[in-house]
Parts: sequence; structure tokens; C-alpha cells
Amino acid sequence: MFQTLQQKIKDKSALVGVIGLGYVGLPLIRAFVDCGFNTIGFDSDPHKIEQLAAGNSYIKHIESKWIKSAINSDQFEPTCEMLRLAEADVLLICVPTPLDTSRNPDLTYVENTTQKIAATLRSGQLVILESTTYPGTTRDVVLPLLNASQLALGQDFFLAYSPEREDPGNPDHSAKNIPKVVGGIDEASRDLACDLYQAAVTEVVPVSCCEVAEASKILENTYRAVNIALINELKVLFDKLNIDIWEVIAAAKTKPFGFQAFYPGPGLGGHCIPIDPFYLSWLARQSDMQTRFIELAGEINTNMPNYVIHQVAAALNEQGKPIKGSKILILGVAYKPNIDDPRESPAFRIMELLTESGADLCYNDPYIPKLPQMRSFEVPDLTSSELSTELLSSADAVLIVTNHDQYDWSFIVKHAPLVIDTRNATQFVTEGREKIRTA
Repeated sequence: MFQTLQQKIKDKSALVGVIGLGYVGLPLIRAFVDCGFNTIGFDSDPHKIEQLAAGNSYIKHIESKWIKSAINSDQFEPTCEMLRLAEADVLLICVPTPLDTSRNPDLTYVENTTQKIAATLRSGQLVILESTTYPGTTRDVVLPLLNASQLALGQDFFLAYSPEREDPGNPDHSAKNIPKVVGGIDEASRDLACDLYQAAVTEVVPVSCCEVAEASKILENTYRAVNIALINELKVLFDKLNIDIWEVIAAAKTKPFGFQAFYPGPGLGGHCIPIDPFYLSWLARQSDMQTRFIELAGEINTNMPNYVIHQVAAALNEQGKPIKGSKILILGVAYKPNIDDPRESPAFRIMELLTESGADLCYNDPYIPKLPQMRSFEVPDLTSSELSTELLSSADAVLIVTNHDQYDWSFIVKHAPLVIDTRNATQFVTEGREKIRTA
């Protein structure tokens, strides 16, 4: 089975299946199609499958033109039919790994997907988990479920882990040019996974086992979370000292060694940084250990929306207005600039807090025309308002949460009575600076 599957991968006759056609899975499909593989994409959401089958993309950086071309050339087939998992020679698991309400890992999606794979598993398949998770998940959670098939690991089927590394909206880093870390349950599994990714990405980084690959992803995102928390804490301190944190960072990063710039914001967003470090702290608790840096960083970052609300209240108070009854226009609900990805965006927690305080909310985001329902937040039923002179002037305050390049900051400041900037977006605006407050 090893030699047969290896040959299929090398001559690109292997059918690559991707489970989960979101911000990770769909770019992977593109990477494998572009290098010559045929692919089949699985998703439990029939609406996504319908859109893809019609040649329409629901992700900004994956063009509909490309989707249509891949489907018309028979290199990509989207489906909801999980019984067809047996057709693929390789199965890549790209499903969510959220936290539960107690901030413990919720592996429901991974477990359910693996059970579906086990039900159809056949000899000659390679299964790779890409979802971010804690070290030990592939060996202790995925492998036992696959073993229920009665097939033998290393002889009949193969199992590896390679963490996704997506940076949505970054034109310099796509799935095909980001190095892939690869660890296998055994040497044969690792070698097959490396052969697969070498055909589709610029660089493959093999490691000794799945646990190292899993830990590397957690380390990457914990590193970022801790450093962002440090900057967020310094922002609050420097605000009290009337020191501009953004100018401080600009000065510090002129040092050519020993410093990497991180930036403050209204809170963490995205599918990785707000979640992944807590997987590691949960794992530590299972070993009777504490991860104090991670817990403290999580506390600081989670509290940033509350700090923003405090700054909004203070800014409105200067105008003789309370939050209650004030019309507040939120600019940007995506978790970072120039993308249509709202996952874990701090905008949703900020909206919750403003609603609890009695604010009259509206929002504008050129990439998110309607607020989606979220697992973790109570989301108001709102659609994006046209960013007009009338809308800006009618608001009591304009709160910048996401600094999309599409925004004309001078226009916004000119027509808004009060602007509260959480992203330093208005740094180059010269007129009307007396109306700008930082948060």
C-alpha cells in the first residue's frame, strides 16, 4: 500500500480530498489543483456546496473565476456526501477546533469527521489532520477512532499531522508558498505526507512525530498572543502617561536586532490566536502544571473590548453624552484589515457591550454586508450601512475597529463629530484631529 500510494502521489494520479471548505480548506484545494491534482471537497454546509458547484466563491481571496475553472476542468468537485470519502486517496481534515464555554478544547468536529472517515476507510488511504489542536490529538484522539476500522496503521492506512498556516488577505503568503511542517504517526506516514505536500508547496519541514508538529503550531500562536498582550498592557499604561504607544513602537522597531514589532488593538480575532493558546493551557492542567504567561495574556487580550468601551464612554462624556441612546457607528467587523473573515472578531464583543449599555448601533464593512451568526456572541440583526456623509454626521461617535484600506480616513474624520480610533488608522489625517480619540 505504501509504494502504491507513493507512486500515485508522485505521478499526481492520487485523488486529494479536503474536509472542511472554509478559509483553510478552500485555499488547500486551490494549491493542489494548481499543481495538477484532482480534488474532491467535502463540507456539511449544503449552501457552500451549492455556491461552489455554481462557480461562486464565498471567500474574498479565492476568486469565483478560479472556482469555475477548477470545476469545469473536473479538477475540483464539491460535495456533502460523506460516503464518498472512500474515493479519495488522501484526506485532509480542515475542520474547526473551537473552545467550549469553559475554554476547554472542543474536538467535536474533529471526532465526528474522523468517525465518518473510519466508517469508509479503505486500504491505501492517507489521512492528515490540519486543524490546530493540542499535542497528542492525532495519536490519542484520531488514531483510536481510525483503528475501529480494523485496518492496520502503516500497512493499510497512514496518518499524519501538518498544521494549517493560512494568512487570509496577505498576497505575499498563500497556501502554496508557506512552508509546511509535517509529522507522522510513523515514518511511512510522514514520508507519504511529505511527498504530497512537496508537490504543492514551496517547502516541507519534516519533524520527528505528530506531537512536534502539533506543538509547533501552538507555539507560533502562543508567541503572538503573549506579545500582543504585552503591547496591549503597555498601551493602557502609556495612555495614562500621555505617551503615544504607536510612536513608541515605531521608535523601538528601528533597532535592527532583538525586537519584533507587535501592535495593540481592540482585542484578538481570527481562528487561531484567541483560541490556540488555551489548548496549551488546558493540556498543562491535565499534567498538573500552570501556564501563567498564557493565562495572563489571555486575560489581558480578552479584556481589551472592555477597555475600548471605557474609552468610548469617556469620549462621549466629554461631549456631554452617555452611551445609552447614543448612535454609534462601528467601522469594520472583520478580524483584520482587507478580508471578509469575521471569526472571533473583537467587534462582536464590543457590539455586545455597547448593546448592554443601551447604544444605538450601526456598522459599515465593505467586505461583510450582513452580520453573520457566531458561536460565541449575541449578534444583532444588522446589515452594513452605506458610508455616506449623512451616516457619518448623524452618528454621535464613529468607532474604528478594523482599519480596511478601502476607508478614506480624511473623509471620515471630516464628517464625523467624534472618532474613536483603536487601530491608529487616522495617524496621517491632518484636519479635524481635535475630533479623534484613541482607544
